[in-house]
Amino acid sequence: MTKSWKDRAEEVIMPLYPQKEICLERGEGCYLYDTNGKEYLDCAAGIAVSALGHGNTEYTKAAIDQLEKFIMCVGSYPTQPKVECAELLVNNSCFDQVFFCNSGAEAVEGCLKLARKWAHHNKSPDCKEIIAFDCSFHGRTYGAASCTYKALKQDYFAPYLPGVKFAKFNDLESVENLISDKTCAVIIEPVQGEGGIRPADKDFIKGLRALCDEHEIIMISDEIQAGMGRLGTLYAHEYFGIEPDLISIAKGMGAGFPIGAFLGKKKYTSAFAAGDHGTTYGGNPLGTRLVYETVKQINDPAFLKNVTETGEYLMDNLEKLKADTNSIEEVRGIGLMIGVDTAYKIGDVLGNLLDEGLIATQAGEKSLRLTPPLIFTKDHADEAVDKIGHVIRKEL
Repeated sequence: MTKSWKDRAEEVIMPLYPQKEICLERGEGCYLYDTNGKEYLDCAAGIAVSALGHGNTEYTKAAIDQLEKFIMCVGSYPTQPKVECAELLVNNSCFDQVFFCNSGAEAVEGCLKLARKWAHHNKSPDCKEIIAFDCSFHGRTYGAASCTYKALKQDYFAPYLPGVKFAKFNDLESVENLISDKTCAVIIEPVQGEGGIRPADKDFIKGLRALCDEHEIIMISDEIQAGMGRLGTLYAHEYFGIEPDLISIAKGMGAGFPIGAFLGKKKYTSAFAAGDHGTTYGGNPLGTRLVYETVKQINDPAFLKNVTETGEYLMDNLEKLKADTNSIEEVRGIGLMIGVDTAYKIGDVLGNLLDEGLIATQAGEKSLRLTPPLIFTKDHADEAVDKIGHVIRKEL
């Protein structure tokens, strides 16, 4: 008997992700198709990655055009795609400079290194402590993992980066209690992703900004999952009406191409000198050409308006489903970053949704995470709610 794709995958791929029974083959717009031709509404988008959906024409044209030119060179050489992409990101932000890397975790690492170096020279050589939050997730490399809350439960990877303390999310007093003359930075997700799609309160994040100003602490906004149009604004912090000092971005900025970046105000980025940090692939011509095309499309006011309106429509209809079924405990989120807690085991919900033809992911211990492509429409939202409703009405 011919082995299934799942069996073949389990033989040769490390067991870090449970392999699904289906094998995906292609995508179009907001849909994915498996090798048997079955259609799935994509409400995951690679976990907030495929911002433009699948098979975006202009994105594909840009990729082909750049592939036919060149895709790699030494990072010290300016290229047209890198410079134009950097200008697009900076000119549409409150920041002055950007550094391109390969992933979100690397972007966080860069922020941490920059914050520590700035504090070392501008505050004290002992000023190296970082405040993060409970239920946070910042990545899987050692610095990023050290600022991720579940590191406290994964002591088999220890020792982690020293000097990291965890405050309570949306609790300003808990942050104040951890601040000392050794605190160099606070790192926060404006909307916690892996922690269960939990938005920061606007008053809290504004209070955090004021607290950082008062104590001359660098505020790092981790916008890897919540940024790049996901909340209906290009950068996530814009939704909250504050300006961080540094931000990390990735996921949606490449719309599927693996790339990340961190941006900052020159007051802080000027702390870096040649040799302090680097990357081989970061800022390569192909990646930055695709980021430019992605951000150009996302930053269109009509595009962002659709994210806001479709997100609100989806949330409203999920709330109606909650009232109608009594099987939904909570709906929360901003834009097209939505978490749904049901009365059922999340694994059962996801499995049944897959059978119904909807792909989603888990966030936190029990939350159904909906992070569809940003081209999602109200018709797609209706389809998603219909499928979710069909599943939660079952006896799971």
